[in-house]
Amino acid sequence: MSSPSSAKDTNVAGDPIPPKCAVIEVHVGELKQLFDAIDPSPFRDRDLDPKAEEFIVGWAKDLPHESSLALVVNLDREAGLPDEAAVLRDAIHEFFRHRAETQRQRLRELLRVGRTSLVIGLVALAAAIGLGDFLATLLRGRVGEVVRESLTIGGWVSMWRPLEVFLYDWWPIRNEARLSDRLAVMPIRIMYANAVGPDAWRADWPAVSAIGQRKTIEAQQGPLNQSS
Repeated sequence: MSSPSSAKDTNVAGDPIPPKCAVIEVHVGELKQLFDAIDPSPFRDRDLDPKAEEFIVGWAKDLPHESSLALVVNLDREAGLPDEAAVLRDAIHEFFRHRAETQRQRLRELLRVGRTSLVIGLVALAAAIGLGDFLATLLRGRVGEVVRESLTIGGWVSMWRPLEVFLYDWWPIRNEARLSDRLAVMPIRIMYANAVGPDAWRADWPAVSAIGQRKTIEAQQGPLNQSS
């Protein structure tokens, strides 16, 4: 493994971007800005910052569905650890793999609810029609017709939920899962801007863990609290 200084010889790191690839670009001052600051998980298990996730997913939704995706991170500092691009790629891929699985779990749960609602709706509809016919025969005349029509309408209303699930609710969740699958395999590349002083990478993720960041903040706040 080469030293961090050897990474300064290039302004890019990470995966090559294939031709005809739809590129998503983000611009951050530090890599840690891409991740949730309150998540104490190890690097590869940390969640993306909600705003970063929203930005990446929103941009991906605007791109053609059949296109391959790639992510370019424009970073306002010099290169740091030799493997930071690989660590970043693994962390982002793991996040979107977990997101895809979460969406599929939602879809399975929704379809389960839909099937249960369909059975309940069919039973309620059959009962409403049967009861309406019985009361119409018993009461006869205009009152009987009104009661039968009211029960029939009520029976069809009971079918609203399963129809909503199987006609409208399932496919947006499936599309979200497929989009997450595409984001979970996209090549990721870092472009360094060298906009800050040397060794700035030492205070950034993944060189500093979330625990290390908290210890640094606490150490900085200690003298301030004592002086006050």
